[in-house]
Amino acid sequence: MTALASVVIPAHDEARVLTRTLAALLPDDKDRLEVVVVANGCRDDTAAVARGYGHGVRVVEIAQASKIAALNAGDRAAIAFPRVYLDADIELPGAAAVALAQRLELGDALVASPTLRLDLDGSTPWVRAYYRIWQLSTFRQNGHIGSGVYAVSRDGRERWGHFPDVIGDDRFVQGRFAPHERATLPDHAFVVRPPRTLGALVRRGARIAAGNRQLRAIGLAGQVPSNANSARKLLGRVAPHPSLWLPFAVYAGVQWRTGRLAARKLAASSATARAMLWDRDETSRA
Repeated sequence: MTALASVVIPAHDEARVLTRTLAALLPDDKDRLEVVVVANGCRDDTAAVARGYGHGVRVVEIAQASKIAALNAGDRAAIAFPRVYLDADIELPGAAAVALAQRLELGDALVASPTLRLDLDGSTPWVRAYYRIWQLSTFRQNGHIGSGVYAVSRDGRERWGHFPDVIGDDRFVQGRFAPHERATLPDHAFVVRPPRTLGALVRRGARIAAGNRQLRAIGLAGQVPSNANSARKLLGRVAPHPSLWLPFAVYAGVQWRTGRLAARKLAASSATARAMLWDRDETSRA
């Protein structure tokens, strides 16, 4: 049977969580999805875990520990379109992956994601407060693509060649498409486990902020709202609701701190410092 879609999963030392990811993706739709796991620079059993699923999973191993290199290697190995790009720690049900492919085959949208569902179990009250406001942001409200999974049609994938060497591949991809070219599936969700502690949230946020600044600096931000306009709209959503004022203070504080850390990271130019840009949250991988 010809696969309805290819799913590319870049995985660097993800043996702990890859089983969970593949179990969600594969049980009912093994014959309808081509899954390519790209183990990049791994020092653990990521490749062995992926091979353990046998039918439906292809494993590509590369020496370089790089998500971008893994995405490009996965593209070279994958065959089918639409193409789904999935982080190794994200739970995407197989039915949702198939629904993404079917939605893109309609032709009116070129990129799509399921609805994001946050699993905040175990998160501190400060982290929960932050995400109350984050859910109201323009980024989330205006055709949000990414946060761990996005799918593109064949025509959509022609918007760029190789993935460029950037920090934020999902924000880069979202910027290739105008809001009317994006689709979100209301009846299908994927699960994201955010950082559990405020410190981990700040470190992760600094990586994201550095990625966004990098894209703007090199002219690859594409069609995304300006920071000033986004802030005004968010304030307009929050101001009429006093119950949101304290969470907004938490959100604003985190944004300020992540901005400072992002600037510091980007100012560093050594290979060692660049590797620090890819700080990974371990609190959500337990």
